[in-house]
Amino acid sequence: MAADKIRVLIVDDIAETRENVRKLLQFESDVEVVGTARTGKEGIQLTQELNPDVVLMDINMPDIDGITATETIRRDSPHVQVVILSVQGDQNYMRRAMLAGARDFLTKPPMGDELISAIKRAGEMAHSEREKGAKQQMILSASTGSSNMMGGFSPTQQGKIIVVYSPKGGTGCTTIAVNLAIALNNEDTRTVLVDGNLQFGDVAVFVNEQGKNTILDIAPRVDDLDAEIIEEILIKHEGSGIRILAAPQRPEMAEKISGDQFMKVLQFMQRMYSYVIVDTSSILTDVILAAVDLSDAMVLVTTQEIPSIKNSRLILDLLNTMGIGKERIVFAMNRYDKRIAITPERVAENLKHEISAVIPLDEKVAITAVNRGIPFMLDNKSQPIGRGIFALAESIRARMIALDSESEASTARR
Repeated sequence: MAADKIRVLIVDDIAETRENVRKLLQFESDVEVVGTARTGKEGIQLTQELNPDVVLMDINMPDIDGITATETIRRDSPHVQVVILSVQGDQNYMRRAMLAGARDFLTKPPMGDELISAIKRAGEMAHSEREKGAKQQMILSASTGSSNMMGGFSPTQQGKIIVVYSPKGGTGCTTIAVNLAIALNNEDTRTVLVDGNLQFGDVAVFVNEQGKNTILDIAPRVDDLDAEIIEEILIKHEGSGIRILAAPQRPEMAEKISGDQFMKVLQFMQRMYSYVIVDTSSILTDVILAAVDLSDAMVLVTTQEIPSIKNSRLILDLLNTMGIGKERIVFAMNRYDKRIAITPERVAENLKHEISAVIPLDEKVAITAVNRGIPFMLDNKSQPIGRGIFALAESIRARMIALDSESEASTARR
């Protein structure tokens, strides 16, 4: 049946390559080439228009490279599977491709059988994703219609992934992540907090909910998730209304969760929640790199300490190398003490990056909140430290609106 055919879009800047692949695939009765594109931008546009199952993507192109194009396609159309082709079989290329969401990575020119097998594997996955997506849509629609489980958030919208990160340990990332999730959570923008520090995550401790379900209950089922499974496993924090996906209870269990699994969990959460807040460790593991690559914004946390500022400079350079623009980075200074001469303005000028939010030092409120397991945004939000978190939340909301407006304008221009 034509409906069961694997619909393929070929994206390559070399006409001969496009034609050779098309000729190879024309002999496969269950594969149909629905279009070809010469550039990354054209590939993104045709994916939207033609809705293929599989995109064959060259990694090197004159405008947008294949990895960036893959990220965009996977973000906008999660069911579409991408097979990347590269003249270089470099491990770094392969790793970046997988973090971007590619289903497979082949060295050019691929063997005919190898290419066809990769397309058919990706096609099966695409058909499966479409079916699951339709099923989840029904479940979510029924849930929002009957019990308003999603708090008014339409499941057709794509939630925003916000990673809270500091390259220096001990700067208060978890405190910020927990209280930021509470500040962003309301009836219209439901929020889930994910602990990405898989070895020594403390999110559950901060809300006094340790010893319950963790990400280990989800990771083995990432290819077969539905809203009911997620709802059963997430910790429901009664005091704030946020949902929490806790880290494993023992450090050695972190190895059981791959970057790909973590990425799929976050992508599924995007369909259910307006904001997915990810707390992280300072070490850039595959899991945290996957979250950073997938994120809509990154809250970069620094303090007035010189080592923290030095590491912030290093990570800003690294993020630039990774293709993450300044517009996606929300720079925040935590534990600001006005008695210290290193001001937010001086740090911003030195690092050439605006500091969007300043959260004042208040050890008494912050430490008491942690020890009680009651985040200060629940009972001390009117204090200066709480107002700092509110300012950060508003900065993130404004940044997301601005990025969405830019994206819509760009789409309109195309």
